[in-house]
Amino acid sequence: MVGVGAGLGLVMEGTSCGALLKELQQIWAEVGESEDEKNKVLLDIERECLEVYRRKVDDANRTRVQLHQSVAAKEAEVASLMATLGEHKLYMKKDKGIVSLKEQLAAVVPVLENLKCKKEERIKQFSDIRSQIEKIRFELSEYNDQGDSESSLAEDQHDLSTRKLNSYQAQLRALQKDKSERLRKVLEYINEVHSLCGVLGIDFGPTVNEIHPSLHQNGVEQSRNISNSTLDGLASTISKLKAERKSRIQKMRATMESLCQLWKLMDSPEEEKRQFSKVMSILILPEEGITSSGVLSQELIDKMEAEVERLAKLKTSRLKDIVMKRRRELEEICQNAHIEPDVSTAPEQTDALIDSGLIDPSALLANIESQILKAKEESLSRKDIMDRINKWIAACDEEAWLEEYNQDPKRYSAGRGAHINLKRAEKARILVTKIPSMVENLINRTFAWENARSKPFLYDGGRLISVLEEYRLSRQQKEEEKRRYRDQKKLESILLAEKEAIFGSKPTPKRTSSLNRKTNGYRPNGNTNGLMTPTPRRSSLGSATPELLTPRSYSGHNRYFGDFRRLSTSHLNFGDDSLSTFTSISGSEPEPFLMDELHTDG
Repeated sequence: MVGVGAGLGLVMEGTSCGALLKELQQIWAEVGESEDEKNKVLLDIERECLEVYRRKVDDANRTRVQLHQSVAAKEAEVASLMATLGEHKLYMKKDKGIVSLKEQLAAVVPVLENLKCKKEERIKQFSDIRSQIEKIRFELSEYNDQGDSESSLAEDQHDLSTRKLNSYQAQLRALQKDKSERLRKVLEYINEVHSLCGVLGIDFGPTVNEIHPSLHQNGVEQSRNISNSTLDGLASTISKLKAERKSRIQKMRATMESLCQLWKLMDSPEEEKRQFSKVMSILILPEEGITSSGVLSQELIDKMEAEVERLAKLKTSRLKDIVMKRRRELEEICQNAHIEPDVSTAPEQTDALIDSGLIDPSALLANIESQILKAKEESLSRKDIMDRINKWIAACDEEAWLEEYNQDPKRYSAGRGAHINLKRAEKARILVTKIPSMVENLINRTFAWENARSKPFLYDGGRLISVLEEYRLSRQQKEEEKRRYRDQKKLESILLAEKEAIFGSKPTPKRTSSLNRKTNGYRPNGNTNGLMTPTPRRSSLGSATPELLTPRSYSGHNRYFGDFRRLSTSHLNFGDDSLSTFTSISGSEPEPFLMDELHTDG
C-alpha cells in the first residue's frame, strides 16, 4: 500500500493534486492516523481516479467510434448518391493515419450536401420530364388510368443518372414529335371533314361530336384528343363523306342529264334553266374540284328531282309533238349520213297510231330514241367512208369544171381573174389523175366495212359498191375510147401526109369549116401546104373579159350526182366522144393535125 501511495504521490507531485495530497499527509500526521488508514484512503483515492480516467477513456472511445461511423456513413451515402446520380468523378478519401476523423468528417460533409442538392435537382428534372411524358401518353391513349405513374417515379429515384435523364428526354422528344404529327393530322382531318360537310350541306358539329367531343372545342386551352381511335374515326368519317359526295354527284349528274333532255324536248326557256346553271357548271368539274358550299346538299337534289318530275308530267301532255320532233331529228341524222330511216316510225304511221290509241306514245318515243342512238352510232362508223365519198364528189366536180373550162375559147385571155382559173385548172388536172386511186381505195374500205359488219354499205338506199364498180367500168371504157380516138387521129395524120406528098392538094373551104368544128377551135392558117395551126390562146387587149368560173357557175353540170348529191347510176354520164371531153379528161391540149380524112375525089 505504501508503494501505491508512493506511486500515486509521485504521479501527483507534478500535478495540482500533489499539493492536496501533501496537505492531506500533514493533516494525517497531526491527527496521528495509522498507516493502514492512510493506505486505505489512498487506495480509495487511486480507485476513484482510475474510474474517472476509465470514464474519460470510454467517452473518448465512444466519440471515436461515433466519428468513425459518421464518416463511414457519410462516405457510404456519398458513394450511393454518386452511383444514383451516375457521377463518374470518384470521391478521394484522405489517409486516416494523416488526417483525423474530424477532418475527414469535415471534408465529406460538403461533398454529401452538394450531392444531395444535385439529387434534389435531378429528381425535379425527372419529375418534370415524367409528368410531360405521362401527359402526352395520356393524350395519345384512350384516357386510361394513370395510377402507375407514382410507382414509376419511385423506381426512377434509384437511377438518376444522366444516361437515364437523356433517355427520358429522347423519349419525350419522340412523344412530342408524335403528338405534333398526330395533331397536324387531326387538324387536317377536321378541316377536310368541315369542307365536305359544307359541300354536302351537313352540320359539322354533330358529325365530329360522334367521333370525340373535344374535336369541336374551339378554345386554345382545350386539348383535342389525338388517340388512334380518334384518327381512325376521322378517317372513317372522311371516307363515308367522300362516298356520299360521289353518290350525290352521280345522282345529280343523272338528274341533270334528264333535265337537259327534258329541256331540249320541251324547248324550255332560259329562265327555267338559269336556276340550275351554277349546278351545271360545277358538275363538269372533277370530284376534288367541287368545293362550293351547299352545292351537293340534299335540298338541292330534291329541288332538281322535283323539276324533273314536273317536266316529265308536262312532257306526257305534249308527247305527240315531242315524238314528231324526235322523228325529224332522226331523219336529219339519217339524211346527213345518207342512210334510210326506219319506216316503222314514219310520221304518217306514228301520227295515226297515236290518234287511234293503238300505241303508247312513251313506248313510241323510246323506240325513236333507240333509233336515234343507232343512227348516231352508224353515222360515226361511216364517217371515214363518207369523208372519202365527199372528196371523190369534189374531185368529180373539179373534173366537170375542168371540162367546161377547156371548152371556153377565151380561157387564155388577159382579163381579170384569168390567172385564178389557170391555177385552179392546174390543180384540177392533178386532182383528176388521183380519181382512179381514190375510187379504188374507197372500194377497198367499203368492202372492209361490209365484212366487219356483215351488211352492205348503202348510200341513199343503194349499195355504194355497185355505184363505184359501174363508175370504174365506165371510166375504163372512156379511157379506151380516148385511146382509140388518139390512134385514129395518128393514122389520119399519116394518111394526110402521104396524100399531100403525092397530090400536093389541100382541103376545100367547106371541108376546112367542117374540120374546124370537129377540132373545137382549130382553123387553117391559109398556107400552101394545107397545114393548120391552133387558134390563138390569147385575144387582143380589147376583147371582153371571160367570166370567172366558180363552183356556183358549174354546179348544175355535175355529171355524176344530182341536185341532192345522191349516188345512183341514173346520174352517171361517162360516154363522150367529142374532142373537148378528151381535152378535159387528159388535162392537155390536142396535138395539131393536118386533115381528118382523105378526099375521095382527088
